[in-house]
This record gives sequence, C-alpha cells and structure tokens, in this order.
Amino acid sequence: MIFLGGLSNSVETHPITAVIDTALCVGAGGSSGTLADKPIVRNSERNLLIPASQMKGRLRHECEKIAKGLNWDICQSPNAQMMCPQRADVSGNFEREEYQVNEDDEQRHCLICQIFGNPVLRSRLIFDDLICTEEPENLPEILRPSVTINRRRRTAEEKKLYFLETSPANAQLRFKGDIHIQPSLTPERPDYAKALILAGWRHIHALGGSKSAGLGWLHWELPEIQVDEDVWKFLAKGGVQ
Repeated sequence: MIFLGGLSNSVETHPITAVIDTALCVGAGGSSGTLADKPIVRNSERNLLIPASQMKGRLRHECEKIAKGLNWDICQSPNAQMMCPQRADVSGNFEREEYQVNEDDEQRHCLICQIFGNPVLRSRLIFDDLICTEEPENLPEILRPSVTINRRRRTAEEKKLYFLETSPANAQLRFKGDIHIQPSLTPERPDYAKALILAGWRHIHALGGSKSAGLGWLHWELPEIQVDEDVWKFLAKGGVQ
C-alpha cells in the first residue's frame, strides 16, 4: 500500500491511458491539408493526440470542484489577481499549516495552487501529450457535418454549415502518455495531492469539443495507487485534524 504522507526526492512517473468510447474531436486551429473547418489535432508524425494543456486544465477544474465540495478554501482561477498569493478581494482561511509554502514565508498557497501552480509558484505536475497508439495510415479522415443554431429562434442559421474532423466512432482508440509528479514543495507536512488528483481524474468522462453531441466520451486506465483510508477521512472532514 502506498501511503500519501510524503513524496520522495525524485520525480514520480505514472502511465495513463484514455480509451475513447465514441469519437474524439480535439480541434487544431489553423491546420491545413483537410476539408474540415475544424481539423483534429495531430503531432508531427500525424498521430492523433490529446494535448497535455487540455488534460491539465480539465484536471485542475475537477480538483477545484472536489476541494470546494470538501470545504477547502481555494483561490479563484484563472484570474491572476484572484489567485494565490495575491487573492484580491478573496475571503477565506488560508492560515492553515498545510497551506504554508515554507516556515519563513508568511504567504500561503491553497492546495490547488500547490499542485497545479500559479503565476508565482511552479506546478508539481508535468503532463505528456496522450498519443494515439493506432498507426495514422490506419485511421481514415472522418468528417462530421454540423450547423450553427440560432438559440433565439431555435432554428438552424442559413449558410452556417461546417465540418468537424473526428476520430473513427466506436473504435476504442487508446491514447497513452505519462504524468510526472514533482517532489513535494513542503515535505515536512502531510501531502494529499495524489488522493485529490486520483479523485479528480475519475470525474473526467469526456474531452474535446461537442461533448453534448456525444463526442469525446471515454474511460481511463489509471495506475494502481492504493490510498490509505485515513487520507480519505482527512479530506472528507475538509482537512481538519
């Protein structure tokens, strides 16, 4: 069993896999060589990919929702003025020991910023792009027609037909990559980052565009990380010892 009481001095690397259950639409603006108005993003070798930036942003959002549900006081991203350590016009208790960056620093960073970083604090997580394991030549170009809807009139707009490029539907494509966890910024205090990250990941059920239309739905194959029951109890109490 891996207890989350602290991290080692070395970077921890964990493999993750996203299995696409429907069709994926992660757009690449400005791409050429396709008839699609919104082509799917690829790397230099033409492999389909899920960008690391999208993964990090979505995971941070899910972790923020969980932290708020557990009554943790967190800052308000992505506005830099509302984030740690400035927190302009933000109320809340940031004086807990677990929020302290170091013993000599009076500034506190909330748990989310300690994990994902902010304008003055480096992130403890480094994401790789998730690369599709299927060879590019085996994946045909899939174009899906869509139309802009006038929400007021509830009808389709005239001359607003466009095409999305997606991955093949129901192909169970696998996207693989790694997540790298940096050593703890404050190793002398209990660290519950992994528990929050794991919980947040399980809340991500779709990625990319047109999720409401059924695109991008997926499931994860995550590393086997056993979390001590005391950690979940601590988080469930809002971080109160």
